[in-house]
Amino acid sequence: MKNLCLLGSTGSIGRQTLDIVHRHGGFKITSLAANSNIDLLEQQIDAIHPKKVCVYDKEKAGILANRLKNNSTEVLSGMEGLLEIAGDSSNDLTVTAIVGMIGINPTLAAIEAGCDVALANKETLVTAGHIIMKAVKEHKVKLLPIDSEHSAIFQCLQGKYGPTGDYAAWNGSPIVEKILLTCSGGPFRGLSYEELRNKTAADALKHPNWSMGNKITIDSATLVNKALEVMEAKWLFMTDVDKIQVVIQPKSIIHSAVQFVDGSIVAQIGVPDMRLPIQYALYYPERLPLDCGRVDLFDLAKIEFYKPDYDTFKGLKLGIEAAKTCGSICTVFNAANEYAVGRFLKGEIGFTDIYDIIEHCMAMHKNIAEPTLEEVLGAEAEAIENAKM
Repeated sequence: MKNLCLLGSTGSIGRQTLDIVHRHGGFKITSLAANSNIDLLEQQIDAIHPKKVCVYDKEKAGILANRLKNNSTEVLSGMEGLLEIAGDSSNDLTVTAIVGMIGINPTLAAIEAGCDVALANKETLVTAGHIIMKAVKEHKVKLLPIDSEHSAIFQCLQGKYGPTGDYAAWNGSPIVEKILLTCSGGPFRGLSYEELRNKTAADALKHPNWSMGNKITIDSATLVNKALEVMEAKWLFMTDVDKIQVVIQPKSIIHSAVQFVDGSIVAQIGVPDMRLPIQYALYYPERLPLDCGRVDLFDLAKIEFYKPDYDTFKGLKLGIEAAKTCGSICTVFNAANEYAVGRFLKGEIGFTDIYDIIEHCMAMHKNIAEPTLEEVLGAEAEAIENAKM
């Protein structure tokens, strides 16, 4: 029985994680963290009885603590609470499923406590990959990807190398020629830049294959999400950006692939269901039954592949430029996009304005090659200020 710390228990990834653990066991869930949804968190506490929970919203934490007066579960709050539960050395695995750059320090705390991490927080590697991967190497822990594309790459490499964090295996691999990072193309695939100008949030939220939160769904429509995944893959698999090729695969059946130096391509194929990568990360290296759908190859008339339109979907082009430059510019890209998407969802700006804001903020920034955490946060603040201009 392993001890599990779950950061982001009330979100989609968190809820699915709890469901998988309930089905298969193997873990004692010792701590939970949520942003502000104390009603659902209270239900989870009643079902799981963790030793500690953290509510990031301090006011909501006080309300929950008052509700749990006769409960043995300790209620913590804010970043201090996140660091306390994530940094508990008795944890065997920490699932990081909280959204935003607040995930960086708790992830680092878990690694420094010698705990393996199942990562579903993009910003951690996008903005601080150089810091995180150094810590992974130093503390000899596993960093297991939950994102479907990165999980697919990880699965394709099994039998070749050990888990992420084995630098002798991953770094500068002589047999991996290319990582093929797939993408559905989103709801606007095939449209021109002019056609994108008038697209609304309601249009952009109609993803053809996946059911996701609003922010990531917009990122999938702009293809910014794929740029962020290129940045993640660079760090997870310790590879050059030039060895990562984005491939449009509209049906989301091939979740990603790896091409080897002999020309062979190994791909991971499955239905678009996030429970599969979550379960693989939790129980790695075991494979357990999962009651999701199955791909019937006879039902597939054909699998189509397309090259991305970098001129129309400028966010992908800008993101890859940032990934190649590396450093604090990646934080600027992420923060400017997050700010712009927030305004787009409120109807304050147009769809292509997202690209303009990102480009403006990147142009205004003086890059720092290896920023400290303080400089990462400074780059975020700077980007948001520049985005308002």
